[in-house]
Amino acid sequence: MELLNYMRLFVEVARTKSFRKAAEAFDMPNSTLSRHIAELEKLIGLRLLHRSTRKVELTGAGEVYFQRCQSIVEEARVAHESLLDVVERPSGTLRMSMPVELATGYLAPILKDFAEAYPLISFEFDLTPRRIDLQADPFDLAIRIGPPPTAPSTLVARQIALLPRYLFAAPSYLKQAPPLTHPNDLVHHVLCVAQGTTKQHGVPKTLYRGDEAVDVMIESRFALNSVGLSRSLALLGVCIAVLSPELTREDVALGRLRRVLPDWHFSPVQVHAITDTRLLPARTRLFIDFLSQKLEELSAVAEVRSAGRASPKKHR
Repeated sequence: MELLNYMRLFVEVARTKSFRKAAEAFDMPNSTLSRHIAELEKLIGLRLLHRSTRKVELTGAGEVYFQRCQSIVEEARVAHESLLDVVERPSGTLRMSMPVELATGYLAPILKDFAEAYPLISFEFDLTPRRIDLQADPFDLAIRIGPPPTAPSTLVARQIALLPRYLFAAPSYLKQAPPLTHPNDLVHHVLCVAQGTTKQHGVPKTLYRGDEAVDVMIESRFALNSVGLSRSLALLGVCIAVLSPELTREDVALGRLRRVLPDWHFSPVQVHAITDTRLLPARTRLFIDFLSQKLEELSAVAEVRSAGRASPKKHR
């Protein structure tokens, strides 16, 4: 790198035939420039310039070296500018793995906006919640819901969102269900809770209202690992489902679902972008930043909408 810098300085001196002009071009003292050229000549073992008080001329060796250095310096400049162009206008294929419900319920409009902002990027999606090997499988990143992975230790997990979770049910379910005015009443109801596993039915959960917290043992008749199926069963009037508001926005607007216990909520669920390195291509880094910003905006809007719908009640 030092040699390339010396060559760049020499090319400017040879081109302008002036140490003063070259020094001004690089915004450095004339003495510093002269010292660097002297160090270059020492490295090569040949005199490249004839210096006098009035002018600077190339030696025979300097003429040959100048012709070769011009192309090398120019090629380095083009390579550097091309790299900057890649950073500013990233291209290539972005390969991602993500859960299908997150992709269809949250990410589709975000992906549309990102694709429009960066038209040179193409995409490959694998819609699955399964754990993938980022070192062996051809993925740039995985988007996952829940706590970050603990193994292997080489993985890098960045939290990009906290998705709020509330209770939703169909009017048909609420019409025939027992009263529901407090979280403790949930023991008398049928719940669908996506746990990430299909083996647990009795799950302790905490609901929050401001600074108040209530622990309840949720007996889920339907133990499942699909948020989409949980929503579908709620729509059919089978159960109360724990869902994020963005996934139910249209259903609530059309009256197909209602938020129950509107003053209460579960702790938000984490969403992580997972990579196998911190040294990311521009397209991957930009997408993670873009996704994080958009999900944060969606969560904020959902909170506002939910607060607007919730009608505070006093529970005895």
